[in-house]
Amino acid sequence: MGWLIRTVVTLAVLAILGLGIGYKWLEIQFDAPGPLDQEQILVVDPGSGVSAIAARLKDAGLLKDPIIFRLGVRLENQARSLQAGEFLIPASASARQIMEILSSGRTLVRRLTVPEGLTSREIMDLVAAADALTGNAPEALPEGSLLPETYHYQRGDSRGELVGRMQESLQAALAELWPQRAEGLPLKNPEEAVILASIVEKETGVGGERPLVASVFYNRLAKGMPLQSDPTVIFALTKGKAPLGRALTRQDWKVDDPYNTYQNTGLPPGPIANPGRASLEAVLRPAESGYLYFVADGQGGHAFTKTLAEHNRNVQKLRRLRQQQSN
Repeated sequence: MGWLIRTVVTLAVLAILGLGIGYKWLEIQFDAPGPLDQEQILVVDPGSGVSAIAARLKDAGLLKDPIIFRLGVRLENQARSLQAGEFLIPASASARQIMEILSSGRTLVRRLTVPEGLTSREIMDLVAAADALTGNAPEALPEGSLLPETYHYQRGDSRGELVGRMQESLQAALAELWPQRAEGLPLKNPEEAVILASIVEKETGVGGERPLVASVFYNRLAKGMPLQSDPTVIFALTKGKAPLGRALTRQDWKVDDPYNTYQNTGLPPGPIANPGRASLEAVLRPAESGYLYFVADGQGGHAFTKTLAEHNRNVQKLRRLRQQQSN
């Protein structure tokens, strides 16, 4: 009887030792670097169980043995914690690291940068081309209804929801900036601020010039002069649907359209693009100047003047510079 007990005890000890060795081996394999040689995006579909995820990892080259992943996840009691979504898996990630990434819920955050001064049609084209969004981009959005900036989103977010955030961002910016506007501005409401900001946005891409450009337009308005902004003529010709594709002509300046600020005084009836926050700030807190004219200086900026004679001299300088550059 004694030998039987000793045999049972010995077998039990061996079994425990075997389990311990097996667990230690599994732990080593679970923590070992994986075969991935560069970071990779992994998409886990909703409803995927541990076995399906392990198979997906093997097929994507993230794991050598899916069994190690399945056993490790279950021993760590994380099977119900694995989440669906899009995840960025680093190079050489171990099975344990992958488990921790999937259970953390830290899904990949994507970015869409909307440059200042685009028309609504151009912005919708960007939204339509953005990867991993769902649904269609809205059609026929008004100009000046979106705030250009960088927007973050995740796989599966809808294009309509992202556009809605752009609209909300503009309204939030106006709600913040409009009460801080300078005194005495000839603007009736925030909508008129967007109109003028869209013109400033299209006139210059130099940040430091925006308040000066805004001051020129305010000075012209105060004197009853037309704004005479080329971008408004371009919008009159294209309605923001496509680039003009050529230089403006003298005949273009005569086009009969309410957006043509050579033929009409005051602000045009609506924005000609979607201005960024900096242009909104420039219009609501413009520089103080006596400037009435500006023209490109041939070096990426503009030359500002108070008289037409000075302006005409700068125009001639620009023409000579461009002629020299073309020769």
